[in-house]
Amino acid sequence: MAPNPLLLSSSRTLSHFPLFPKTITRRKFSPISCRASEPQTTSSPADSLIEPSGTGAAAPTRGDLFLERQKSRSDATLVLKQSKKSNKKKRVAAAKLSTAVACCYGCGAPLQTEEIDAPGYVDPETYELKKRHRQLRTVLCGRCKLLSHGHMVTAVGGHGGYSGGKQFVTAEELREKLSHLRREKVLVVKLVDIVDFNGSFLARIRDLAGSNPIILVVTKVDLLPKGTDFNCIGDWVVEATTKKKLNVISVHLTSSKSLVGITGVIAEIQKEKKGRDVYILGSANVGKSAFINALLKLMGEKDPVAAAAQKYKPIQSAVPGTTLGPIQIEAFQGGGKLFDTPGVHLHHRQAAVIDSEDLPSLAPKSRLRAQTFPVLSDIKRFNETEAVGLNGFSIFWGGLVRVDIIKVLPETRLTFYGPRQLQIHMVPTAEADLFYHRELGILLTPPTGTQRAETWPGLQVVRQLQINFENQKRPACDIAISGLGWIDVEPVGLPTNLADPNYNIKDDFKELHLAVHVPKPVEVFVRPPMPVGKAGEEWYEYQELTEKEEELRPKWFF
Repeated sequence: MAPNPLLLSSSRTLSHFPLFPKTITRRKFSPISCRASEPQTTSSPADSLIEPSGTGAAAPTRGDLFLERQKSRSDATLVLKQSKKSNKKKRVAAAKLSTAVACCYGCGAPLQTEEIDAPGYVDPETYELKKRHRQLRTVLCGRCKLLSHGHMVTAVGGHGGYSGGKQFVTAEELREKLSHLRREKVLVVKLVDIVDFNGSFLARIRDLAGSNPIILVVTKVDLLPKGTDFNCIGDWVVEATTKKKLNVISVHLTSSKSLVGITGVIAEIQKEKKGRDVYILGSANVGKSAFINALLKLMGEKDPVAAAAQKYKPIQSAVPGTTLGPIQIEAFQGGGKLFDTPGVHLHHRQAAVIDSEDLPSLAPKSRLRAQTFPVLSDIKRFNETEAVGLNGFSIFWGGLVRVDIIKVLPETRLTFYGPRQLQIHMVPTAEADLFYHRELGILLTPPTGTQRAETWPGLQVVRQLQINFENQKRPACDIAISGLGWIDVEPVGLPTNLADPNYNIKDDFKELHLAVHVPKPVEVFVRPPMPVGKAGEEWYEYQELTEKEEELRPKWFF
């Protein structure tokens, strides 16, 4: 066959026509230049994940590429959200890390073998032995052993901490250990000391509990004077709590020593727990560890899990700040755990300003005894007191409080409720300064001893009180000293002609003037009088409530 002339002519054209190769090159380069031009545009990190899935007719259109970019961006956003959520969980887990590491079951401090005098110290040989047998959760640190034998070993300093003893942690650090609670769903059992109701209430409880439900437990009710009507006390506590506008679901009057009211708290916890963890909150030395021990004792009668938990109970001590970390307790069958938490240290209580060795003197060990002034015989009541009364006198409550009576009715009397260890002395106001400097550390204690008296800063704050009253058949108010007790002010306390219902008190005497001296920064509260003793039942008046108000108020139990 003869060769095709067209093929021969085309082969020759490649060498004889220099412009022709450019035309061929342009045609072949055209589709490549389209694909190469797209990566030159700016793109986000999400666009870099897109790879071409075909060429020619199978190549993705602009719409396909746009949809792919949007999908990649949404995926990247989802990954970012998941990462933030994971970081939040990590933060919460970090806050609760102390419950995961090996801690002393007595105080919650992490176990360590380096510093002998510090909380959580364990002998290295004991530590290694317990670690080898996986029994670190059964170890009691050296500080807790000293506390259990009556030694006053403080470990908390800073704002609200204590000036005496060796300190290893600040009050702020202890509060930070509880900060994670407001971000979790838990049941809060909040403890309040009836002897120091205002000082131990934790005014900023929302910062710790958040919106979680609160069971309010009032402790140490067995210390109230003989003859006290607990119906009046329960109503008084609920009325004071309602004004604070907290998410309190019930109020319980209890005594950890006599186990009064503890059964009701257990029933309420079981009802409201719903699988959540239960945290015991309260100010330092309010009685959390004693309350937990009483709780476990009664629960252990029917629950083997709670019975087993009694073997390793938190340490009880007169030192505020015994618990230094959350203590996890296996107390419930099923879901949820019980946590004993560090006490919230409040700088405005007396315990924050006195020496650690004097702390036991602030804790009442028996039923409160009313100490009334003036102390006069029935014969003198109608003669000397009508003219003078308490005006111009000062009353010292240990070395911690001084009350100057500036202007009161001649029949006015002040009744002190607090620890029996603190002696009360009355002297003329003109001699009060000299008496205080001479007897501080001797008759007026705490501070105890001349050495502590020399370093004592003194009663630096003076609170001027103007107390109004209308009903002469009941006390005008209570003056509560944070961390100590309270003073009941009765404008008409003696049986004179003022007891006559037809007698009208002059307007000039419807206002009582007193000056209260306390250490800085101890707080003084003026509150409605607490109905204690047999007389409290007689003058206390229950609030008249509508059906709606009655439903909104928390119920109280005893």
